Amino acid sequence: MTLNEIKQIFRRRRVEKVKLGGFDIDGVLRGKYISIEKFFSAVESSLGFCDVIFGWDSSDALYDNVRLTGWHTGYPDAQARIALETFRMLSWEPGTAFFLVDFYKPDGSALSISPRQVLRRIIERAESLGYRPYASVEYEYFFFKEDPLTARNKHFHDLVPLSPGMFGYSILRSSVHAELAHAILDATRAMDLELEGLHTETGPGVYETAIRYDDALRAADKAALFKTIIKIIAERRGLMATFMAKWNPSLPGCSGHIHQSLSHRGAKKNLFYAREGMSKLMRQFLAGQMALMRDFAVLFCPTINSYKRTVPGTWAPTNVTWGIDNRTTALRAITAGPKSTRVEHRLPGADANPYLSIAASLASGLRGIEQRLKLTEPTANAYESTATPLPRSLEEAVALFRSSSAAREYFGKEFVEHFAATREWEVRQFRKAVTNWELERYFEII
Repeated sequence: MTLNEIKQIFRRRRVEKVKLGGFDIDGVLRGKYISIEKFFSAVESSLGFCDVIFGWDSSDALYDNVRLTGWHTGYPDAQARIALETFRMLSWEPGTAFFLVDFYKPDGSALSISPRQVLRRIIERAESLGYRPYASVEYEYFFFKEDPLTARNKHFHDLVPLSPGMFGYSILRSSVHAELAHAILDATRAMDLELEGLHTETGPGVYETAIRYDDALRAADKAALFKTIIKIIAERRGLMATFMAKWNPSLPGCSGHIHQSLSHRGAKKNLFYAREGMSKLMRQFLAGQMALMRDFAVLFCPTINSYKRTVPGTWAPTNVTWGIDNRTTALRAITAGPKSTRVEHRLPGADANPYLSIAASLASGLRGIEQRLKLTEPTANAYESTATPLPRSLEEAVALFRSSSAAREYFGKEFVEHFAATREWEVRQFRKAVTNWELERYFEII
């Protein structure tokens, strides 16, 4: 899309305002409004965007253990270049255009710690091998009859769900709350974010949504934007949505499963399909994902809470396994014909940054292709398997990632060191916290 084309669209759509945004390490959308004049100027060059968005956590607390930005650098501006191909109209803000930005260093080189740039590098590696990667993400998330103030005033206890009880695939629930469902369907379609399915899941006020597949970068854009769109739609209706991996110990967690396949560059033929079910390429791709699942686990499960989800019997994986159409395993091979044969990576939670989880899924698959790895036999019931366990905590996962030579090869030393440091920060913040569990267990009795 060229600048002239954008100007024509602005005139036709009567665009009066522009909003820009980019995703930080945690997948949180950070951005601002800019004037039309500033937008056109920035398109031809770039604009400054304080790199503090990569120097603080999801609560805006400044990291004290990262090198690429901080008080020692003065938090300078990164270059933000507008990605014109990400143009969308905000359906809830009339006359307002929205664009994503890519971040670069002052010298013009890609900012290695920017999640969108991390995925770009992995896609470029796939393309250098002659492949075009496709992906899609499906999310589970809960709605509550709360807002950010009431939830905090309640200390996130006794929250009122959108609907009670366990009622998956409920026509009744989705019909009663049809206004919400239609708002999601209409808003996402208006923002070039087509959904393939939307239904209630098992749990109070929980929904699952499958986003239509696209090339890997656009799929990540759509997945990341989807989470923000859902939260906006909810809060504008007096509700609140959460994508926490596990908000309640008695309920299933929220996943962010990735579906993935490859074609040749310049073609759309699915290279994972074979008459016998799976092509040799798909088997190598799966083998690579198996080989690096533990090394890359922190990109799929990036928070303290992530590891409360990966427990037996809750539809989440617990070990390094694969199976054919098997929802107990970490990798589900779906052999559904020439168009639909794909790999479903079931480890990522809804709390994962989709740029990083897709990058990790693709990079590990490419490893299998590059090294022609052999795939093991499939698992029947992974919860009864003696397969290698997945990391059980964020601390364990970040140690594996930091020490992984494959992580440094695919993601680069700068990103590995920065991301590992941000996760170690998360561990330290949690260690300092006194939880309700501790108070209830020890306050009176000990």
